[in-house]
Amino acid sequence: MSSQSENSEIETELEGLALISNPMLNKGTAFSEAERDLFRLHGFLPPHVGTLERQASRRLKALRGYQTNFERYAFLRELQDTNETLFYALLVAYPDEILPLVYTPTVGEGCQRFSEIFRRPRGLFLSYPNKHRIREILANPAFDRVRVIVVSDGERILGLGDQGAGGMGIPIGKLALYTACAGIHPQATLPIMLDVGTNNQERLDDPLYIGWRHERVRGAEYDAFIEEFVSAVAQRWPNVLLQWEDFAGANAGRLLARYRDRLCTFNDDIQGTASVAAGTLAAAIKVTGVPLAEQRIALLGAGSAGCGIAALLLQTMTEAGLSEEAARARFYAIDRPGLLVEGMNDLHPAQLPFVQKRSAVANWRLEEAGRIGLFDVVTNAKPTVLIGVTGHPGTFSEKAVREMARHVERPVLFPLSNPTSRSEAVPQDLIEWTEGRALIGTGSPFPNAMWTGTPVTIAQTNNAYIFPGVGLGVIASDAKRVTDSMFMAAAKTLADLSPATHDRHGRLLPPVSELRSVSRAVAVAVARRAQADGVAQSMSEDELDRRIRAHIWEPVYRPYRRAASKST
Repeated sequence: MSSQSENSEIETELEGLALISNPMLNKGTAFSEAERDLFRLHGFLPPHVGTLERQASRRLKALRGYQTNFERYAFLRELQDTNETLFYALLVAYPDEILPLVYTPTVGEGCQRFSEIFRRPRGLFLSYPNKHRIREILANPAFDRVRVIVVSDGERILGLGDQGAGGMGIPIGKLALYTACAGIHPQATLPIMLDVGTNNQERLDDPLYIGWRHERVRGAEYDAFIEEFVSAVAQRWPNVLLQWEDFAGANAGRLLARYRDRLCTFNDDIQGTASVAAGTLAAAIKVTGVPLAEQRIALLGAGSAGCGIAALLLQTMTEAGLSEEAARARFYAIDRPGLLVEGMNDLHPAQLPFVQKRSAVANWRLEEAGRIGLFDVVTNAKPTVLIGVTGHPGTFSEKAVREMARHVERPVLFPLSNPTSRSEAVPQDLIEWTEGRALIGTGSPFPNAMWTGTPVTIAQTNNAYIFPGVGLGVIASDAKRVTDSMFMAAAKTLADLSPATHDRHGRLLPPVSELRSVSRAVAVAVARRAQADGVAQSMSEDELDRRIRAHIWEPVYRPYRRAASKST
């Protein structure tokens, strides 16, 4: 079909409608007169010969003409399926405006209404009834260049829960960021939806629903399906990077543990979220001046994401010189039953390192006997950091935040749940409740808060600062595995890039407009850490830099030449 080399031209044997209908090759009105002659495009296009810049201006005007963000999301999805170069040119040029439309928060509604706007295939739907065809499906030569896969089973989409096949919007959105932020070629990416049914009755009752109309497969059957999928992926692409995305907590951690030593893989909800939270906290510490080893961390939501954050921070504390026992004592993990305390029933293995000793809380004064809630933790433990990953809006109560601010000069508050509607608090409220003293990071973008007439920038503590660079570093270094220390390296790099490093009044994270340079810096750190961990071959800095540059695709139109037709 088409091939690309390091020279400036693209060779293809497509012509006419087949060429225009290929989203990776389509230039629309930007096909030159010579290309229109060569590829028999006259009549399929208007006579005007345009430029990528003019096309981007036209599409941007159309985008801004829509009334709702969901309409804009649908418009951009169609543009991606029509002309990928133009789509990414827009995304790279206007990240502040377009990133929230293709990713959080708008992608949440995109998943809920995915069936309404489904028009043409993107990625793969591997449904349970087709479990015996997985290897056959993956064998398609269209996927020969794949280096990065993002896969979901749609059970825990952001904070919105089970969206079934509509969860495909997440792999599509994540991989768009791999390309826009890290420059990974679109043809090297593959979104995959593992459709094992849904327990969302609204989806099952929807006549437009495109997924498998069946309750979710569980237990041994589910595990066998996942095993068949992973085995097929490892056979088809021995060097692929596989990212798990939005699996329910009961499956996320155990699947990562099962497969992380069998192929190059990570779970972004666990490791990516932990890395960006750790990096943002390290940036906040540059402002507060309180070392991490002296922080007291309250964690609201002790699921896979919350425990992933705690585990990475725990590792950082021990590296800073604390004993593991002393470091663990500085965490206050709160879940549905309240503060996790030793002796509780039904604790998950990932939660066990973060339970408090009963002796440590024996003399606490409680609002409600028998249960230790957030306000109790704030009153008695006086945490300096509050991180929320609950998926439930408003769980950072005014009462708890005001009490925290009574004891802490610069409280660090991270309501990280996505989308915006699920955030544990609204930044403007947090600023008011703390009299302008809070350092805030949110999972989804929020506008500046205001305090005494002065705007307060809110850090978007979003995984987009981490996973694209991790992917680029893994690919460029040919890493065979993804280690936890690679995410530690990414977090430290992000913290070093914080404007607060040079200005205590600066923003905690670089602006979204700098994500492309952030991803490149993260990629270098991750690749070097992979080499130090022995999961990638050693190479010089010059060689690593060359490899990284070679893997960064720029969304520009390149000239085409006709390939010789293959004999049949």
